[in-house]
Amino acid sequence: MELTFRKSEITGETIYSGVHSSGLDVYIVPKPEYSGTYAIFGTRYGSVDSDFVVPGETETTHVPDGIAHYLEHKMFDQPDGSNVFDKFSKYGGNANAFTSFNITAYLFSSTSNFEENLATLLDYVQSPYYTDETVEKEQGIIGQEIRMYDDSPGWKLFFNFINCLYNEHPIKKEIAGTVESISHITADYLYKCYNTFYNLSNMSLVIVGNVDVDSAVKVICDGIKNNEPFNEPIKRVYPQEPKTIAKPYAERSMAVAAPMFMLGWKDNDVNKTGSELLKKNIEITILMRMLFGKSSAIYKKLYDMNLINSTFSQDYTMQPDYGFTSLDGESRDPHKVFEIILDELEKTELDEEAFERAKKVTWGSYIRSHNDIEGYAGTFIQLLFMGIDYFDYYDVYKTVTFEDIKARFKEHFKKESAALSVVKPV
Repeated sequence: MELTFRKSEITGETIYSGVHSSGLDVYIVPKPEYSGTYAIFGTRYGSVDSDFVVPGETETTHVPDGIAHYLEHKMFDQPDGSNVFDKFSKYGGNANAFTSFNITAYLFSSTSNFEENLATLLDYVQSPYYTDETVEKEQGIIGQEIRMYDDSPGWKLFFNFINCLYNEHPIKKEIAGTVESISHITADYLYKCYNTFYNLSNMSLVIVGNVDVDSAVKVICDGIKNNEPFNEPIKRVYPQEPKTIAKPYAERSMAVAAPMFMLGWKDNDVNKTGSELLKKNIEITILMRMLFGKSSAIYKKLYDMNLINSTFSQDYTMQPDYGFTSLDGESRDPHKVFEIILDELEKTELDEEAFERAKKVTWGSYIRSHNDIEGYAGTFIQLLFMGIDYFDYYDVYKTVTFEDIKARFKEHFKKESAALSVVKPV
């Protein structure tokens, strides 16, 4: 496997990248000044992928909701009955995994024995082992996890908000599925999903930290098992999502000390990838800082009225086919917060000096992200799966203008695209 070397003249960072004959994308960002190394091995597969067409087939496969998360759990079962975490512990590695809407990833961090930990990561993710007995046993474990999420105020606040914004898109579905949906998962379903989405041509490996590139490449090449890359992409089947929101408000009573809220706007400027999608991300990130940052007029007004506190935060979530901005926190009157924000936005005149300040802060956040090897690797692979090269961030960042920001503000922050979710005390 040959790697291409790049160096950023702006940040001084270097990166090696290449594609193995199996189709696996490999990215290595060496940081010899760090003591630790972090590796993340991910697949373009998440909770939204319940309907798909396998390359080479013509019929759509439908699987139970929650199967991507279920599959992540089952990957830790090894054919020889061994425990993967024991293997990592033996080499001083700290391993974990996660499933989100669009990605499943397996990872570890270590300060020693990197090659042994990397070999372990590659081995177990390529060694599926499912039986009807072990699958049935896992249903009880994951069922308990689902019930735990049902009792989490923050989790229910978030998914109630998502269900306000979206009518049909599978982002509405709980990542772990439901107790009923996982009861239909079988070993055959798991193998079908594994053989489809865990094909190495649908996966990427990102390594950041104190790593010897040549040694890492040798471990990778030695550790890849027989894998024929797909000649065509996996077709993911999603329902048509209308531009309108499903409903403007959702409420739930739970055991919380103070009312919690999440409000935000559905992003209808979708079906973008690569640089175009990254530019939109930068524009909305800048706008959120301008409109809702701690130096903004809206934040000051809400804070002075004692309507928000230190829990107030903001975020933008994006994928090529969906996206949304969100504000969340605690408030004695979430409805008043929502009302004031919508009213203030209608009167807002964007300031170019505020734009320049927010743009510089956004660039500073990107630079600081290089100091967190785990956060950088995680962001890198998630953007990679959207066709975005995080290493080339500056090339897109420098093109963002004040005119772009004004157009994005007008397009995104529409009252009819806004919704409010509230969890109030019982």
